[in-house]
Amino acid sequence: MTVTVFRPRPEPAEVARVTLTAVELLEVLWGRASTAPASPSQMRVLFMLEHQDGINLRTLADSLASTPPSTSRLCDRLVAAGFVERTVSPADRREVRLHLSHRGRAFLDDLRARREHELQAVLELMPAAKRTALLDVLQAFCDAATSRIHDQAPHTGGRTA
Repeated sequence: MTVTVFRPRPEPAEVARVTLTAVELLEVLWGRASTAPASPSQMRVLFMLEHQDGINLRTLADSLASTPPSTSRLCDRLVAAGFVERTVSPADRREVRLHLSHRGRAFLDDLRARREHELQAVLELMPAAKRTALLDVLQAFCDAATSRIHDQAPHTGGRTA
């Protein structure tokens, strides 16, 4: 006779707590794959530019919940490091567009490779069925997170930086 175990549906707060623990563990693992010479704030800019190439400074500042002067200084450091390039918009010479440079892309590619290596080492310790379940769940999570990010994207109404 087989006994079926029914798990109650976990509340979002419980899932959030376990997910937060997983994120913190990833931070520890990924600490082995240093993000030097970029700070956490600079990393956010690099990831944003990777996904929104050519955004203007005002839009970036809004996305970071920061001020344009602070965001400009942050970008100055990334330009000096060779990770970001600034260009003048062909439509409006007052508008500065931000692009991830080849060096910035190479930096992110290398960082991802090192992080992936750390993740693979952990995933190899899991049974294949659990990895399959994790993959399905993470895809659903990514879809939901992407939807939330797009629903909350700042609308600049044509403002420029």
